Amino acid sequence: MKKRYYGKQTELALRNFPFSKNPAPIEFIFAIAEVKKAAALAHRKAGELSKEITDAIVTVCDEIERGLYNDQFITPGLQGGAGTSINMNVNEIIASRATELLSQKKKQITVHPNDHVNRSQSTNDVNPSAAKIAIIRLTKELLRCVDIAADSFHKKGMEYKSASKLARTHLQDAVPTTIGDEFFSYETTIRRNKKRIENALSFFYELNLGGTAIGNGINASLKYRQNIYKELSKIIGFKVIPSENLMSATSSQTDFYYLSQSIVCLLVDLSKIANDIRLLASGPNGGLGELQLLELQSGSSIMPGKVNPILPESVNQLYFLVSGHNLTVEHAAEASQLELGVMLPIIIDRLILSLKLASEVIENFAINCIDQITVNEKQCRLHLEKSTAYATLLSPVLGYETMSAIVKESLKTGKTIRELVIGKKLLTTKEFDDPISKLLL
Repeated sequence: MKKRYYGKQTELALRNFPFSKNPAPIEFIFAIAEVKKAAALAHRKAGELSKEITDAIVTVCDEIERGLYNDQFITPGLQGGAGTSINMNVNEIIASRATELLSQKKKQITVHPNDHVNRSQSTNDVNPSAAKIAIIRLTKELLRCVDIAADSFHKKGMEYKSASKLARTHLQDAVPTTIGDEFFSYETTIRRNKKRIENALSFFYELNLGGTAIGNGINASLKYRQNIYKELSKIIGFKVIPSENLMSATSSQTDFYYLSQSIVCLLVDLSKIANDIRLLASGPNGGLGELQLLELQSGSSIMPGKVNPILPESVNQLYFLVSGHNLTVEHAAEASQLELGVMLPIIIDRLILSLKLASEVIENFAINCIDQITVNEKQCRLHLEKSTAYATLLSPVLGYETMSAIVKESLKTGKTIRELVIGKKLLTTKEFDDPISKLLL
């Protein structure tokens, strides 16, 4: 039987929070281990921790990051106590395993979860700091996937740069445009959302580590606070700095909410685009049929040959889900009380899940849907020619009233705008096509 390294505080947490198996995100746990490693090294530099204990803690933290104890991080993501149980779960495992390592070296030293592993720390500065580290990494992965999606829209725009089609407003015929313009607009929309997320992420490099319980640094020595950020930055591979006001950073959780909101903004736009694609790909015969999606699986257990837009639908559902997560983050951030954001566990749990799902779904959508789209240019042209869209384009040439009369006649007779304008000799074929050609350039 595999040895169990966690202790009493973890066991109490399991008793107090006997919820469905949904442990705290492992990315968050790994980041806590990095904080513990940095803290031990900072204490060693400050002369506040022995070399033996420091080395043992560092070794265990490295083992944790290699995934050796994943099955022992068992406290649930949903819990009371601001995440103290999560912090203690990590502290206990590190202390127990570090003591074991020292014993193997014939050293009778007991590493204590609070006195040594958690020295100069509090759950209230460890957990938010570790969460920010984990979220920075996950957000960078999301931004990579956002770039993939934006690039996919750009490539598709270039592929159909000059393919004319009917634009629609209020789901009614509007004006002529091109497939390229449509996809380039999607690209720009996605890239704007990337900027929003990057701006929100900039706040995550400011931590409250060293503030301990409420941000005023009680029980954390000056030497420790001078060293912890240097050590942590080396370990995690990017620079983090202390927040301008550690008490503010301990009590306010809106950095997490700001990022969560930015992700929702991205998914609002992506879901809207997914809806556009579903509509444009509707059919194949009874809908618009302008876009054709790659057939990925059968669309029905009863209707032969039916194909569904499953990946755009997954984007829609991602938005629904993350929007709900964001509401949870909002309420949890607002429920911070006095000096502490006590609802941090559920913020971390939901935001990390949102980031992971968003990355997975967006990359899949880009590669297996957007990149695989083909355009039925014949159908696009047919819809354009049968529409009243040319009327707007020609009204500066023939006048609004003239074109209004032409539109009414077109709707009544079924004749196209082109047929009526040229048939009435209001314009030659060349004069009719000239403004259209300029638009498509």
